[in-house]
Amino acid sequence: MACPLPHLLFFLFLLPFSGVAQTNGGNVSIGASLTAAAEAHSWLSQSGDFAFGFKEVGTNLFLLSIWYDKIPQKTIVWYANEGNSTVPRGSKVELTADRGLVLTNPQGDQIWKSDPLVGSVAYGYMNNTGNFVLKDRNLQELWESFRVPTDTMLPTQELEKRYVLTSRKTETSFSKGRFQLSMLDNGNLVLRTINLPTDHPNEPYFTSGTRDDNDSSNAGSRFVFNQSGYIYVLRGNGQRSMLGGGGAVSATDNYLRATLNFDGVFTEYYHPKTSSGNESWSVLWYEPENICTASVVTAGSGTCGYNSLCQLKTDGRPSCSCPRGYSLLDPSDQFSDCKPNFAQGCEDDHEQLYDLVELSNTDWPFSDYVLLEPFDREECRNSCLRDCLCSVSIYRDNSCWKKRIPLSNGRVVRTERSTAFVKVRKDINSSPPGPCPPDEKKPGKKHDETKAVVGSVLLGSSVFFNFVLVAAILLGFCFIYKRKDTRIPQFESVTDTNLRCFTYQELAQATNGFNEEVGKGAFSVVYKGEMNRGSGNFVAVKKLERLVQGEKEFKAEVNVIGQTHHKNLVRLIGFCNEGPNRLLVYEYMSNGTLASFLFGDTRPSWNQRIRIAYGIGRGLLYLHEECSTQIIHCDIKPQNILIDDYYNARISDFGLAKLLMIGQSQTHTDIRGTRGYVAPEWFRRMPITVKVDVYSFGVLLLEIICCRRSVDMDTSEVEKAILTDWAYDCYQEGTIDALVEGDVEAINDRAKLERFVMVAIWCIQEDPSLRPTMRKVTQMLEGVVEVNVPPCPSPFSTTILI
Repeated sequence: MACPLPHLLFFLFLLPFSGVAQTNGGNVSIGASLTAAAEAHSWLSQSGDFAFGFKEVGTNLFLLSIWYDKIPQKTIVWYANEGNSTVPRGSKVELTADRGLVLTNPQGDQIWKSDPLVGSVAYGYMNNTGNFVLKDRNLQELWESFRVPTDTMLPTQELEKRYVLTSRKTETSFSKGRFQLSMLDNGNLVLRTINLPTDHPNEPYFTSGTRDDNDSSNAGSRFVFNQSGYIYVLRGNGQRSMLGGGGAVSATDNYLRATLNFDGVFTEYYHPKTSSGNESWSVLWYEPENICTASVVTAGSGTCGYNSLCQLKTDGRPSCSCPRGYSLLDPSDQFSDCKPNFAQGCEDDHEQLYDLVELSNTDWPFSDYVLLEPFDREECRNSCLRDCLCSVSIYRDNSCWKKRIPLSNGRVVRTERSTAFVKVRKDINSSPPGPCPPDEKKPGKKHDETKAVVGSVLLGSSVFFNFVLVAAILLGFCFIYKRKDTRIPQFESVTDTNLRCFTYQELAQATNGFNEEVGKGAFSVVYKGEMNRGSGNFVAVKKLERLVQGEKEFKAEVNVIGQTHHKNLVRLIGFCNEGPNRLLVYEYMSNGTLASFLFGDTRPSWNQRIRIAYGIGRGLLYLHEECSTQIIHCDIKPQNILIDDYYNARISDFGLAKLLMIGQSQTHTDIRGTRGYVAPEWFRRMPITVKVDVYSFGVLLLEIICCRRSVDMDTSEVEKAILTDWAYDCYQEGTIDALVEGDVEAINDRAKLERFVMVAIWCIQEDPSLRPTMRKVTQMLEGVVEVNVPPCPSPFSTTILI
């Protein structure tokens, strides 16, 4: 019987793909194969951007992988991962109809295949997004590399709840690493460590906050890296919770990737497509902000191995090192455990055999077996030296924690305020590691004598004495347990937070009698302070005035602020609520305010300003919608945006307007009678909502775009005096280039420049109902949703009279 025409046409379509492997055009036929060799062929995507094949990663060692083929680094973005990923020279991968891709060693033994696979494969396809796909005769996808991810995601790739990104062991080892990124069933995207060789996960060190137990439609459903470079969690109701990336660089002109690095930092990178030399990948965004402190969890070793110390480098990546007297268990892996180079015992002359190495700003937060307080620095040092069980003691604020090895989550952080005393043997070079002395392994005579003495006391005393003694012992254990459980005693909980409750005297001493003023507002003065003189642990102490709240209300407000945690907010460290004194203590930002950054002698780059705008928007979105209690900032302006060491925008003073007398809020603006940062409803006795922050953000966004203040009464051009009016005039007249005054970088990015101006105009609408929410604002800025033509922002008036 004749073959039906559609089937005949289909087979004719397949003819070009039969026989030999296709090295271009993307299509790969059944029976095609590649062999691991130094100059092996590969299967290219149609664009030539991606290649599938064997990449040499060591002497006679190869990796079946996908890589960027047009850049010098040939960066690997996927690899066949089962056990030890590398294969020897002469290994072979073949495309078969029944098993898909099959990887065999030179002896013909199967090492890996493309599971799961249901159906019969008609051909393979290396597409232009970096996804290798197997299809059947009906063009249905049977398997794709995007659905068996390794450590990297590419634009257009999504991570559903059953998929996991797993880091490599090291930068050069493609074996399974300790870090994972995955979508949990509850809707949270998490970063966490696993306990190798199993997949047992420890508690997360980063969560996306997209869990919603009350409304499953609002919970996260998948993790998306879209074609424009935006990274977000897509909720069940279609809303996007943006995490990072996108917009700062062109996805058309740059290659993009997001990789869970071997050190646990999830990073988005970009690389110019038209590179002229050996440019390296540049960092666009990463999470968490500080892996050394973020990854401190109760189980597992942390970022670095046991007994190791983590320190953050300037690029946001961690560096691991062993303390003096310790060395790497695996010298080829900087992130492996550290072992002591000596055997610690309980010799009679213990104090003469050992010494202590002092490390500043250092802590291993767990593994302590006793807390001593009050205890001074010298007592803490000597106590560990005399105690044969003590490996390290940590001194901080008149408290001493004695610890045993293995030590976990070690870190060196400038704000740690801790001193570590690490015990080492004096004759360390002549004392190699060995087994524990016999008297440590089993009870000796002295231990038995101790038990006998205790027993004699209990049995030979009166019933009443025994009762009192047992009660005292139980109370002592309860006290020690309680103190150990709250490990850092100087941090007293307001309700549910770990904020430090300072005394007024402590803050007066830290600020040298409130001597160095670094900022001033209508109701507060900010002073620079240093906790523990000479420690380098600087803080910003805000002294509040004219408050109406009593102690209970003040604590309730501080509790709300204390529960906030976002990379674009300045962290609240503690507070003082003593008599009439109300003070707040924040982390200190050495790069100053956005005002000095924007309005200084040197104009920041366009990309820097874009990044700052994104950061402020995300911080406000968090305050308005994503923290446990909605917070209205009420005073968004350049002086309240600080710049951290990595030039990220950090919102300060968030929520503090709630502590001020409401009737005085209208004095927040420095410019009376004109529109400054204050929304019109403040002057019209209208209800105050989160839309007042949206208005202020719109004004601030225009300042970021133009690098000039919102009001400039000294200008000779009257039409430019009020920035909001001038910006709208320029937009209407199609002359927005004038707003950036010869900034070539911004002018060349005209589409984004126009989008930012339009978003700002929507934000400064006099009618609050017309202003978008901060969620919509961030989406418009990042290009996720379209920006419609904005109306005139002030249809009723051009000035606001008080």
